[in-house]
Amino acid sequence: MLGEPTGPVEETLPPVTGYRMLLPDQWAQIPLRQGTEEAVRLILNDAYTRIPKDAPPDKIGPYKRELERRFRNAVAQAQQTKALDLYLPVKPMSGNFSLGASILVSETPLPARAEGGQGAEPTDLAVQLLSRDGVEGADLSSGEIDGALAVRREHVAQADPGEGTELASRRVEYIVSVPDDPDRWFVAAFSTIGGGHPRDELAEALVEWFDAVMANFGWRRG
Repeated sequence: MLGEPTGPVEETLPPVTGYRMLLPDQWAQIPLRQGTEEAVRLILNDAYTRIPKDAPPDKIGPYKRELERRFRNAVAQAQQTKALDLYLPVKPMSGNFSLGASILVSETPLPARAEGGQGAEPTDLAVQLLSRDGVEGADLSSGEIDGALAVRREHVAQADPGEGTELASRRVEYIVSVPDDPDRWFVAAFSTIGGGHPRDELAEALVEWFDAVMANFGWRRG
């Protein structure tokens, strides 16, 4: 969960050059701007090694093709958002390849001057940024993460077969002000379908897990 504000930091720190997010080995990072194809190929090749050796030969080819199709579709959809990185659980405990959850990392600029981007309170700006997609009835909270203002939003996105989403999903987004750069905001967006329902026990457990991930989020400094 979001930490309580701790007050200003007096010491001078090196500038922020990136972020660190501690994830289990089952999760893989796919950079979306450079090195995407290399990362995709490594993940797929690793997944192929987990195909049972006694699998019928006539089933292996179709399985590989469907696996690659689903995985590449997920990456392509993420790239359309102009995000920085996509994280997927490519090594679930069950041994099966799964796309039932994801974390999408991106940056977003301040709202335009006409929207109140100049002179507005930082928390209000964060809420404005999160409100751009028209989501209503979301749960909002604010605090600090690694010394930076953060706003958390949680909601359920309904299924939209026209957009390729067959099931409703539980979504949790953290938008964090980048230290020493008031024009930059970091966004980490988590999504899961749980066990098939956005508010089932698995979805609840995964949301708690993601909150723990963000509680340990940190900046990389030069």
